[in-house]
Amino acid sequence: QVQLMESGGGLVQAGGSLRLSCAASGSGFSINTMGWYRQAPGKQRESVAHITNAGITNYAVSVKGRFTISRDNAKNTVYLEMDSLIPEDTGVYFCHLIRPGYDYWGQGTQVTVSA
Repeated sequence: QVQLMESGGGLVQAGGSLRLSCAASGSGFSINTMGWYRQAPGKQRESVAHITNAGITNYAVSVKGRFTISRDNAKNTVYLEMDSLIPEDTGVYFCHLIRPGYDYWGQGTQVTVSA
């Protein structure tokens, strides 16, 4: 099957940076769209950024210009570089793998941005 393991979350001050990583185990990583969702306290889970196997990216309006998604197929890993963080970025970030008829999710990594 597929296992997604996130890492890199933590506590930072506003204006700081973090890099999230998601390592995928199993088959088919290189041909699947990968990305990140986040869920802030008391809010619905929302899409943050995604990247196709061809390298095409998509970002939420709220993070454009601040976040960069990338992938390294040789390492079966997708990254989210987060710069100029603001308190509104606080939440649990979930790695996301899209396959036909099914989505896979990581366990989540906490990102907290202090004012």
